[in-house]
Amino acid sequence: MRSKPKHYTLEFKQKAVELSYAKGNVKQVSEDLDIFPSVLYRWRKELKDYGKNSFPGRGKAKLTDEEKEIARLKKVLKEAELERDILKKAISIFSKSDRKNTGL
Repeated sequence: MRSKPKHYTLEFKQKAVELSYAKGNVKQVSEDLDIFPSVLYRWRKELKDYGKNSFPGRGKAKLTDEEKEIARLKKVLKEAELERDILKKAISIFSKSDRKNTGL
């Protein structure tokens, strides 16, 4: 029977990485914490690559600060474009009704 995958908290992962750097021996730390050394190496790499944005949670993308800002700006741009399109349609509708009322 297959065992359930373990899920570790953000704090646990960060402390494990700190401990591995402090002791300098990943194998010993992974044995002490009952995790695979490959997992601890992956956590170390992720923390190095993404810093405070590491370990975002299940199903969430790991993004750097710049990537987060780009995603936020894209969202704002999309909303502004949607508002602009709605206003264009409204202007078109109102200008047609004005022509009908003035007899043109």
